Amino acid sequence: MQKAVRQPRAIARPPGRPREFDMTTALDRAVRVFRERGYHATSIGDLTAAMRLATGSVYKAFRDKHAVFLAAFDRYVAIRGEQTRNAAGRGASGRERLRHVLLSYVEHSQGSEGRRGCLVVGSAVELSAVDPVIRARVDAQLKSNEDFIAGLIREGQADGSIPGHVDADGTARLMICITQGMRVVGKARLPLDGTSLVGVAMKLLA
Repeated sequence: MQKAVRQPRAIARPPGRPREFDMTTALDRAVRVFRERGYHATSIGDLTAAMRLATGSVYKAFRDKHAVFLAAFDRYVAIRGEQTRNAAGRGASGRERLRHVLLSYVEHSQGSEGRRGCLVVGSAVELSAVDPVIRARVDAQLKSNEDFIAGLIREGQADGSIPGHVDADGTARLMICITQGMRVVGKARLPLDGTSLVGVAMKLLA
């Protein structure tokens, strides 16, 4: 009997080609465009040019402009969160930790960084009323920032650097209004006297 001829075993192919770009770098470039231009004024062409990607690569990785924006938003808040925590880490007491956070907001609200604007503030103004997904992200980030400031106030009350009668939650909400207002002023290219402004804000802790 003639033996059956064995067929060569098929070589398994990888499920897909790996991405040929660095996602973090691409998102950082997208963040800059969205900060400077806003969501509606940014086209896919603007994004592909800034991210240095072909249009097909953008759609394959992110599906559409909205998905790029959400990924860029998440990247932005992660970076800003780290910057804020690092600023707080320079203080030895709750009061000083909070002062350094406010000074960090002043720093990021001036010069070219200030002119690019805050993606959270920009999204709140441009998109929160019409996009529930982005509204949820904006609300969550503002709440996170507020809770962080309230926590620093309570740290100060625990270490004696902030009086116990200060309303931690109410003061934190007011400071969020101040810090987000700084970003608006910076986007509008108006000058900020950071030392004076922070000094006034710290009087809320008296």
